[in-house]
Amino acid sequence: MPIFKEIGDRSKEAGILINIGGVYTNIGQPNQALDYFQRALPIFKEIGDRRGEATTLNNIGLGYYIKGELEEALQFYNQALPIFQEVSNHSGKATTLNGIGLVYADIGQPQKALDYFQQALPIDRKVGDRSGE
Repeated sequence: MPIFKEIGDRSKEAGILINIGGVYTNIGQPNQALDYFQRALPIFKEIGDRRGEATTLNNIGLGYYIKGELEEALQFYNQALPIFQEVSNHSGKATTLNGIGLVYADIGQPQKALDYFQQALPIDRKVGDRSGE
């Protein structure tokens, strides 16, 4: 990351921040993950990378979901969803729809959860995401 900072490659710098955040997510340290995701977000916005911005918003939503901060998670998922739609990232859209569904399931709104899961399922099938399916 220091090399990318030095040469001014903001896109790769943000990508590394996302990857580090992903590692922290995978090892169960959502606070650290959120720190890296929140550092990446303004970079993606600055360089106009809408796909990276949506992915980062989704990752922040996941971090808050893991922490049990469901309203925060929902806010970030709802920011990511229209951007994924805008950039035609179907896989990202399905992932976000599933994330929103999980939040609604956890807050005791099973019908809303089902609605989001039913939107995600055909997309996951179309893009071949068996784990999402």
